[in-house]
Amino acid sequence: MISSPESCKNIDEIRSVIDAIDLQVIQLIGKRFKYVKAASKFKLNEEAVKAPERFKNMLLKRRDWARIEGLNPDVIEKVYRDLVNYFISEEIKNWNTENGNK
Repeated sequence: MISSPESCKNIDEIRSVIDAIDLQVIQLIGKRFKYVKAASKFKLNEEAVKAPERFKNMLLKRRDWARIEGLNPDVIEKVYRDLVNYFISEEIKNWNTENGNK
């Protein structure tokens, strides 16, 4: 069980909790990536993989969620922009492989 920030007794406990949270975040990103790769089988072409309108709307939603959590929306948008651009490039590779393209 993870301690609340207020109940931590020293810096080592705080760092340990931060490490545990970061591990969970990375595991969830890995899980998200599996869904991204699976989505490629439903896409008809590379433009559908890129889905620019979906990308734009997704970023706006993440900005809203950041505000709700008291986070800087610009920072969260950058994190997601970088992460999703990486995922898109990997999804394109996966789509090309599944569709016999190089």
